[in-house]
Amino acid sequence: MNIAQIDLNLLKTFEALHDESSASRAALRLGVTQSAISAGLRRLREVYDDQLFVRTGRGLAPTLRANQLKPVISEALERCRQSLAMVNPQNQHYEGRSVVLGLSDDFEIAYGRRLMDEIGRRAPKLRVIFRQTHSQIVAGALLDRTLDLAITAGGFAQSRLSRQVLGEGDYRCLLDSNQASIDLNEFVSREHVLVSSGGFIGITDEGLAAQGLSRRVCASTSHFAALPYLLKGSQAVATIPGHAAQAIAELTGLRVLPCPLALPRYPVELGWRTQVQLDPLLLKVREGIVASFTWPPPSTC
Repeated sequence: MNIAQIDLNLLKTFEALHDESSASRAALRLGVTQSAISAGLRRLREVYDDQLFVRTGRGLAPTLRANQLKPVISEALERCRQSLAMVNPQNQHYEGRSVVLGLSDDFEIAYGRRLMDEIGRRAPKLRVIFRQTHSQIVAGALLDRTLDLAITAGGFAQSRLSRQVLGEGDYRCLLDSNQASIDLNEFVSREHVLVSSGGFIGITDEGLAAQGLSRRVCASTSHFAALPYLLKGSQAVATIPGHAAQAIAELTGLRVLPCPLALPRYPVELGWRTQVQLDPLLLKVREGIVASFTWPPPSTC
């Protein structure tokens, strides 16, 4: 099919449907009627000879072809938005635009508000979309364009990705206690809550095993945000990144203590596709991210 026969507004409809998984929400996003979205979807199905989106109990789910098309269409639309920004680089309008930032929820808890503020100062009205990721999957997510930028503890060792070190992280203990310290014997004797995408083994287990020790994990979760509800009123301890421990303790009254087990520090890195190295919008966002990490989260007494 010739591009001259295509209404390019259909690409905006496709992007909105893929992002929102709902015709009604896509209509709200684009400021059109739901019937206009439905008509657009019918036309898209004809153009691409595929259902593209199928109705499920939770909304519209993309087909395999739709998922293949999404990064190509979003990249094309983003290039169009960049071209419009070139008209007046000193007076850019960011309303209606978004950037997808991948990070795990420990970084979101500790730095999310600061990231919103710093990015907002540089790109007013830009929407920042926080999306969960981690070092084992982040490279693929950046390369398939489901993420624009990402903050993780490594994972960017790929030739088409660039990275910048933001800082270095450590591990601390989070527990419901008034004590000033915890020694290794007490640490091992307490029950533990593990935060892990896998749910079985963490870096703490590796550190203990090196000393011929082990611990009892009473529960595991994939989200740091659950820890206050799992630890409050219990004798359990969680060993987690220091930035998240401080931020959680600040709001919940839980106690942060140095970990009695020597655990390795780790790099905190910002990664992006090298191809978009000079994108003016992403440069502004990267500046905001770097500024957010120039000082640590507030210390907890």
